[in-house]
Amino acid sequence: MFSGKRSPLMPLDEALSSLLSHISPLTSSELVATFDADGRILAEDVVSLLQVPAFDNSSMDGYAVRRADLLTGEALQVTQRIAAGHVGQPLQAGQVARIFTGAPVPPGADAIVMQEQAEVVEPGDVPKVRFTHQAAEGEWIRRSGEDIRKGQTALRRGQKLGPAELGLAASLGLAQLRVVARPRVALFSTGDELVMPGDVSPQDMPAGAIYNSNRFFLRALLHRLGCEVSDLGIVPDKREATLAALKTAADHHDLILTSGGVSVGEEDHVKPAVQALGALSLWQIAMKPGKPFAYGHVQRESVGGAAHFVGLPGNPVSSFMTFLLLVRPLILQLQGADPSMPAPVHLPAHFAVPKADKRREFLRVRRNAQGGLDLFSNQSSGVLTSVVWGDGVIDNPAGQTIAQGDVVPFWPFAGWL
Repeated sequence: MFSGKRSPLMPLDEALSSLLSHISPLTSSELVATFDADGRILAEDVVSLLQVPAFDNSSMDGYAVRRADLLTGEALQVTQRIAAGHVGQPLQAGQVARIFTGAPVPPGADAIVMQEQAEVVEPGDVPKVRFTHQAAEGEWIRRSGEDIRKGQTALRRGQKLGPAELGLAASLGLAQLRVVARPRVALFSTGDELVMPGDVSPQDMPAGAIYNSNRFFLRALLHRLGCEVSDLGIVPDKREATLAALKTAADHHDLILTSGGVSVGEEDHVKPAVQALGALSLWQIAMKPGKPFAYGHVQRESVGGAAHFVGLPGNPVSSFMTFLLLVRPLILQLQGADPSMPAPVHLPAHFAVPKADKRREFLRVRRNAQGGLDLFSNQSSGVLTSVVWGDGVIDNPAGQTIAQGDVVPFWPFAGWL
């Protein structure tokens, strides 16, 4: 798939660029209720058919006034009361209107005076008030269209919908939104050593067996990215079983994601199986944790085309980090969304790393009460505790040490998840 000779270790940025060059956005979309669109990706621009606000309205409880009348300092008649959802009459000279937040500003009024800056001096059916404030032009008036103008693109295709975006869409009168269809992802693990939690109690685990942790966090990560996940379980370390799983997955999914089984060991059957059904490239990426990564495709037998294939390393932290750095952008681009990494935050390191690594290293850290970063003591690729304890990673370039107090680029997990 990827032509040309590669160096033994490929830079992460080069790997990501190569990966994304093979990912075209999905073309299928669907209409969903705006109530149900949280986390989905817009399939088309949202263009406003109205002004927001639709009319000039008050942003305060108070009085709609003609500023010229305030200059006399005399008490003015309150001739009407305008609540939200009601329309007032034009103001005449010497008149004011009692008005409430969200109510339309009556014709003739050019400012709102807060109720705290007015004093009722003559109560009654037609009370009079005196003002202690000279209002500026347009004070406390929300102008029609100051939020969104008619014909304006309010939300862009490829934008991820969150609570604020859904509220904005609702303010435009949209009960439904067209969103990109959920990417269909087949997830399975390989390895005879894997055991599912609940199948065998800890005290009865056979020698050499481990619980399948990767399957749990990968499935959760896929769901958080809006994917429709088919969990195909653990595939035995047999070529025939691997071929059958890949054929089934390719026919019904956009992406096949595996964990483990992409090395050159004699019991790793994923590599020859994918090559038999499509094509595969094995990369050694200059990152830590991580390094082994596989990308390819599996041809579909029944519907034509091909499903993308990604093989992640088996070590849990390596699998977790390669997912965030490579699979996350892939899935975002599949949905037509921006695959860029969020901008890092630069914070001081409250630790030292005196020995540089040959690879670009993603160190698990946690923010502390002093505004700096603490380092988890064990950075092994098998220690999943490090990503539970940490709230992000430092992106440390290859060959670079860290001294106490150095300002380093910090990526919070919250920005990815």
